[in-house]
Amino acid sequence: MVKKYSKKPARDYAAELSPETLIEMFRYMLLARRLDERMWMLNRQGKAPFHISGIGHEAIQVAAAFSLRKDYDWVYPYYRDIAMVLVLGMTPRGLMLDLLGKAGAPSSGGRQMPEHFCSREHKLVSISSPVDTQVAQAPGTAYASKMLGKDEVTLVCFGEGSTSQGSFHEGLNWASIYKLPVVFLCQNNQYAISVPQYKEMAVENVADRAVAYNMPGVWVDGNDVLASYNVMMEAIERARNGGGPTLVEAKTYRPVPHSSDDDDRTYRSREEVEAWKKKDPILLFEKELRKRGLMDDDLRERLEAEVKAIVDDATTYALQAPYPSGEEAAYPVFEQTA
Repeated sequence: MVKKYSKKPARDYAAELSPETLIEMFRYMLLARRLDERMWMLNRQGKAPFHISGIGHEAIQVAAAFSLRKDYDWVYPYYRDIAMVLVLGMTPRGLMLDLLGKAGAPSSGGRQMPEHFCSREHKLVSISSPVDTQVAQAPGTAYASKMLGKDEVTLVCFGEGSTSQGSFHEGLNWASIYKLPVVFLCQNNQYAISVPQYKEMAVENVADRAVAYNMPGVWVDGNDVLASYNVMMEAIERARNGGGPTLVEAKTYRPVPHSSDDDDRTYRSREEVEAWKKKDPILLFEKELRKRGLMDDDLRERLEAEVKAIVDDATTYALQAPYPSGEEAAYPVFEQTA
């Protein structure tokens, strides 16, 4: 039997999810995948300048988002979090506008790079292109929540390559000293661009680093949405109830290149990629839903058709949208005057 947890949570939160919620989680995973695939297609057609994919990460992202209080808790996403931000309120149309740099793009009005998610409405804090800066910033938000007496939780996401940066250690250290309500979520997809994990760190698990900061460190099978939900719920409830921070490592894999500008054939074998595709989180969750009698061929086809229509609509909408005018390039850095 495959081990799903470094330490099994004390409570089976996933067992409390309704059948309707389970299907909704699957739908978001499928929507994120099909939207992501369309973004790749637009890039290869020369219509999108750049794309960083979240394919393979859907289970942990959906699990984490469903563990939060939407529009209440704070989230520092990272550039692969397509599934997460969809659950938390961003729309396929909005993400397509971001991808193409069109006017009205929700994250920046067309000024920012693709996949640099931001939404004041949904409390998604803008990220920077340099990796890991958000890990040092998130404890500040959590500290503010604590000072204001609010039971808000801050979730911050990053890849395992980010844990080699100094700000990772600074963020964990500060959060632990002040016992802040923050959850650090490392989505470990095995490669920091072209560098495999064994060349990034001397420990077997990113979660092992938590002990240095006197906080719980747990890893989970990030391709198992229900196992991921259990771990995330335990960490978030711990933070919300004053127990302090947790470092969660979700072990997953990206079967696609690091970005649209990367050629992963130069650093990993096709055999390795194909082996991981058999652990695809969507296929695994579909199998579980069928086992429970919650999924059949008719429902699967309806969901696929529904998602395709949404992605087609978002694509058409964004392609037809105008680009921002030149006059808007500096706003709101500089105020516009008459």
